Amino acid sequence: MMKARWIERTLQPRFELGTSKGPINARTVWYLIAWREEQRQLRGIGEAALFPGHSKEFPADVKLKLTELCERTDNWAERAMTDLVDVPSVRFAVEQCLRDLEVGGTKTLFPSDFTLGKQGIPINGLVWMGDKSTMKQRIREQIESGCTTVKMKIGAIGIDDELELLRAVRKEYSADDITLRVDANGAFSAQQAPAVLKRLAELQVHSIEQPVAPGLYEVMEELCATTPIPIALDEDLIGLNTHDAKVDLLEHVKPQHIVIKPSLVGGWNATREWIELAKARNIGWWTTSALESSIGLNAIAQFTATLNVNTAQGLGTGKVYANNIPSPLLAERGFLRYRPEEEWDLSLLEE
Repeated sequence: MMKARWIERTLQPRFELGTSKGPINARTVWYLIAWREEQRQLRGIGEAALFPGHSKEFPADVKLKLTELCERTDNWAERAMTDLVDVPSVRFAVEQCLRDLEVGGTKTLFPSDFTLGKQGIPINGLVWMGDKSTMKQRIREQIESGCTTVKMKIGAIGIDDELELLRAVRKEYSADDITLRVDANGAFSAQQAPAVLKRLAELQVHSIEQPVAPGLYEVMEELCATTPIPIALDEDLIGLNTHDAKVDLLEHVKPQHIVIKPSLVGGWNATREWIELAKARNIGWWTTSALESSIGLNAIAQFTATLNVNTAQGLGTGKVYANNIPSPLLAERGFLRYRPEEEWDLSLLEE
């Protein structure tokens, strides 16, 4: 007989995480913990990490579903295919929890050369919003740390200043040396976006994530058809939880790339479906975190490592929290690595 409980924790960033949708000064996540009565010391743990302002679900939805799951534990697999489809973060927590329980609570969810410490996952360095001088310093830090792909948040301090920061990089590093990505989080209007795309192309920017707000499908379709640089859909994927809805988006908008956040699209199975649909249409893709703690980040990273990726993924966020769960994960020199000799410290999840 399986038993379960859930707990809520607040993660504290080491610095204000600036985005075009406003700053993030704290992050609430929920952990689903399961065990079998005959082996109480072996626990499976999964993380539900919805993202306010991006997710279609709400904290009340998460807590209700987690409570229901803990009250009845014999139907989790069935519910993952029914009512949990519309609560993606909880669905992913169930996937993680069951898989971790299967492997004896070891957190080695997908054994690979990554979990053996033999191979890293290429990642981009992420430059959060701040004032111009702070962002300039953060770009420098990412490059000096060994990142050859740098993604900068744009759309908050003014496009002229943001372009000047990117231009400074290009004066020193060619596109062969440093790949530049930008993430607008839907910051630009339909009228602004074409000019922004043109100016970014002049700086040989690799791609822009979500230039206009999600849901503006006709606008995005036109932009993707005429853009001088590749466009990656991000927020537009969130809330599309059926096969037909995913196909409809990709076939009508025809983006150059998609950015997949497993916590926000419904976990590993949903991520795999997005990847298969994208590949069939010659659409590029990469995975990225939604600012999970080490539990969720580990689940995404180990899955991603099985996909033989060679482009930079968005998985370098583990260091942003002052009170993150100590884990074997380490981001260094443009790669996320797993150090099997390091122990997980789960004391922060104790009651």
